[in-house]
Amino acid sequence: MTDEKIQEVPRTHSGALLAAIAVAILLALGGIIWSYTLNSKLAAQQQALADTSTQNTNLAAALKDTDARLNVATDELKTSLGLTQKQLDTRAAALQASEARGERTTARLATEQKQTEGQVAAVSTAVTDVQTDVGGVKTDVAKTKSDLADTNTQLTSMKGDLNGHSSLIARNGAELEILKHKGDRDYYQFTLVKGQKQQVGTVSLELKRADAKRSRYTISVYSDDKQYEKKDKSVNEPLQFYSGKDPMLFEIVVNNVSAKNTVTGYLSSPKGAPVPVAVAER
Repeated sequence: MTDEKIQEVPRTHSGALLAAIAVAILLALGGIIWSYTLNSKLAAQQQALADTSTQNTNLAAALKDTDARLNVATDELKTSLGLTQKQLDTRAAALQASEARGERTTARLATEQKQTEGQVAAVSTAVTDVQTDVGGVKTDVAKTKSDLADTNTQLTSMKGDLNGHSSLIARNGAELEILKHKGDRDYYQFTLVKGQKQQVGTVSLELKRADAKRSRYTISVYSDDKQYEKKDKSVNEPLQFYSGKDPMLFEIVVNNVSAKNTVTGYLSSPKGAPVPVAVAER
């Protein structure tokens, strides 16, 4: 038993040695293969570098040849144009200055264009505002015309007591304001008390009789040193008479007869008729 164990020991060491040798051989082979591959790549890169260097040399030669030809062509061109280098520099400077002026002109034109656009926009806005205002004015005018039309239909046309002359009369204060705004005649309102002579406009009026129950009255008119008596007249009846150096038609309308022997109304005189001194001073 002991002898057998002693003989097995050398065999084990011999196997390990063989394995180590095999591994070393494999490593050596791998190194040789890697070195060969690396040498191949290096050779290829060196060849490519050599080719590139050759191409650069050729390109440099071609470029040098091109520069030489270009110089020759430039010299020939200068000769054909009869220009010296100084003239060329002068021409180049002039062109640069012209371009600079062109740039400044373009910038100025751009600025002016912006200003013009701003002004146009402002004018457009103003025109729009004016159009809006005009539209509003047209609407107001149309409404005013409509109101005047309605007002005219409300006013009453009556025949006066002189030759049947018809005219529009006012039956109250509101309608009298409408007549005033028409601007055709001048109007003077009055309140007369029986027995008291009163100046109204350029004439004088005196209430002689007032019948409140029947809404009738009698009045005297003093004008141009003459007296006109209008007897037993009714409310809102136009009382007409002529007055002035160039006779003009005047008109009296009484709107109310009260129980206190008082009447109220207005005197209507044509435009251009003499104006009372007190009125003229105002």
